[in-house]
Parts: sequence; structure tokens; C-alpha cells
Amino acid sequence: MLADRQRQKLVLPEIDAPLPERLAMSVETLVRSGAYRPGDRLPTHRELASVAGVAIGTVTRAIDLLTKRGVLRGEVGRGTFVNFPPESPQVVDLTINGPPSLITEEEMKAAAERAVARSLALPGSGYADLRGTQEQRVILADWLRRTRTDVSEEEMLLCVGAQQALHLSFADLKPHTSTVLTEAATFPGAISAAADLGMRLEAVPHDSEGIVPEALDQALRETSARAIYLTPVCQNPLGFEMGAARRRAVLEVCLRHEAMIVEDDIYGLYAAKGRCTFRELAPEQVYYVTSLSKCLTPLMRLGVLVPPGGRLHALKRRLRAAVWGPAPFAVDLGCAMVEMGLDTRMAAALRTEARRRMTMTARILGLGLDNVPMPDGAPHLWLPMERLEAEALARRAGEQGIRLTPPGATAISAEGSGGLRLCIMAPRESATLEQVLYRLAALRAAPEETIV
Repeated sequence: MLADRQRQKLVLPEIDAPLPERLAMSVETLVRSGAYRPGDRLPTHRELASVAGVAIGTVTRAIDLLTKRGVLRGEVGRGTFVNFPPESPQVVDLTINGPPSLITEEEMKAAAERAVARSLALPGSGYADLRGTQEQRVILADWLRRTRTDVSEEEMLLCVGAQQALHLSFADLKPHTSTVLTEAATFPGAISAAADLGMRLEAVPHDSEGIVPEALDQALRETSARAIYLTPVCQNPLGFEMGAARRRAVLEVCLRHEAMIVEDDIYGLYAAKGRCTFRELAPEQVYYVTSLSKCLTPLMRLGVLVPPGGRLHALKRRLRAAVWGPAPFAVDLGCAMVEMGLDTRMAAALRTEARRRMTMTARILGLGLDNVPMPDGAPHLWLPMERLEAEALARRAGEQGIRLTPPGATAISAEGSGGLRLCIMAPRESATLEQVLYRLAALRAAPEETIV
């Protein structure tokens, strides 16, 4: 039986990838399909070169790639053997939109030491101001003024991550509107928050820069909605950035209809079109939401909510009903990192890494940077396709150990259901992302599943 398999023609995927990578993918497909079992010996390099129609040197480089990935192992004097069961691939999760861990252990320890000293000195054993102490809010207000938007420490409320800030914002809006307008595909956390509060998200047409002002005007005229939810930088999942002119046009429509804006600025560090925010343009019209999770680390779950004037006390009551603010030590840890300048270092490093990964992703998937919404770098990329095609690709990728966000997770209408979000910053190592992208490219190039 092994001899028969040796005579099989290896079909290399037709993708834009180096020849050794394409051959490695073809051999790995045989392993995962069960054509080769754990412990089976592969044909010799010469035999593989013959059936694949490539040079022996190409086979050597392909085998080296698969050996480094743990698929194969070489034994001196005996040959190359399959190393693991095909039903147990290493899972690479591209559904989690978190930054790679770039903070060193030494930096984390130094920040923790600061946080310990500050937290132990808090009044009331930590039961201080539930919206964050004055000192904590001053540090975070300085951070926001330096990086994104002008805000006073007296205007802000610290939360358990941006998710709680979104939930609080929607809850505060519910007495005035039960419907919130947004794009046809949006952040799953916003979908969950609206559903939990019994509110409805309704889709408004968008283009490559975001929600279309004329369509928004029509939706506000024809519905009872008096609020919109937007992620203007790196819209999740569609990945575009809204420029200053579009923001002003959207704001003009909202002012005309007395509609409030929930501005999710959690990806603000990736802004390439300036630091103009809705909060800067009309603070009385905006619930401004951000967090340290995407620009430093999600280990702290430290979110910031800056509501419109007059809404702070009502939101404090809502926060008290759920939790006595975020954990003081987590807040102090985040403040220590900002004081140490880690936010500046991390922002620069993350932008550089995001640009490199976006360029690599566009190249391997054959998209071209001109067709990428944020070519200078973003933490995720949207692959538009028909919903059935997206579901099939997500399923097939899952069978190969690649987790993708299912298309329905971000859709609030049929228009938004066609596509897949790739969280390209999720893998710790860019080499892991590169390998996964080649496998996704091969799956896209061969939509029908075949066994070779």
C-alpha cells in the first residue's frame, strides 16, 4: 500500500507561494487526509521529487519546513516519518482580536511593583471612588489627551474593559431609543450588549470609509432610532477607517436628528487619518469608549467611558448596580505601565508589526495592498465572499486546525453576513501566521475538497 502511495502524483496548490512551501502543503494534505499514518515512512527525496515534478533541493526544503512544524521527523539512516495523528492538528486561533504579547517579564514585574505599592495605600482597603481614584483618572486622562482626544479626569468613568463601557452606554440610551444604527457587520460584543438589554441593532449601508451619511439620514427619518454605534478606526470586522470629512458629515446628520453617537475608539492607536474623533467634534453628543486592552495588554481589562455632559452620575449608579468599578490593582497596573512609557513603546511596536503582517497577508492571499482598507496596518482584515462560501471556508479551515470567526457572528443583516474576519495579530509569532495564511490561500484556491 505504501508503494502505491509513493506512486501517487503530488498536486501542488496553485497559489502565490514559494515552491517548497507549496510542496510542503501538498505533503501535509496527504498526512491530514490519512493517506499517510503516524509512523509511516515517506518516499525518498528522489521519489518525491519525481512524482511532484520538482528538484530534489525543493523536496529537502519542504521536508525541513514540515519537520520544524512537527508534521514529520527524520531518523538518520532510516528516512523521514510521519510524526503525529492527522486528527490532532495544532490549533491556531484567528478569532481573538488581541495584540501579541510584547511586554517583557521584567517590564510587567516593574509595573506590578508600582501597582502593589499604590494599591496597598488606597483608602477603604480599595473601596475608593468606584469610577476610579482621582490619581488613576488623571493618569489615564493625560494618556488620552496625549494620544487620542481632549478629556478631563472629571468626565471619565473607569470600567471593566471596553465591553462594560459599551453595555453602560447602550443601557443609558435605552430610555430614549430602543434601536441603535450601525453597519451591516459589527463588533460581536456590541451585538451581545444590545441583545442583553432588549435593544435592536439595525443596519445602515456603508462604503469603504464607513456608514454613508445620506443612508444614515434616511434611516433616522424612517425609524425611531436616535443613536448610532461606530468603530471609526479599524471597524470591526470590516477593517476600514473613517476620515475627518466623513466624520463631520455623519455628525451633521446626527445633530440634525438629535441622535447620539457611541464611539468605540479601542483601535485608535492604528489611526492613519489623523486623531480627529467624534468626541473632539461634539462632546455633548458622544459616548466615547476605549481601553488599554488593544494598545497594551488585555490582562487588565481596563476600559474608559467618557459620556456626554450630565450623564456621569446616572452611569455611576448603573456601574454600582453591576460592580464596584474595575479592580483597583488592575487599574494601578495599567496606570503604572502608562507612567513607565510602555504605551508609547507598545503603540509603535504594534503599528510596525501590524503593517508587516498586513503586507504579508495581502501578498499571500493575493489581495494586493491597494485592496486592503488600512494598508498601513490593522489588527484584522475582512475577506468578503458569499455567505455559503465563507461558512464552507471556516469549516474546512477548522478541520485543519485554523479557527475563523463564523460569518454570522458579526452580521446584523444579510448584507453583512458574507465574509470572514482574520485576526492577523492573534498568533504570537508572525511565522505561525505566515504558515496559516499559506494554508488558507490553498483552501481558497481549491474550493472543492479533494483527496490526492
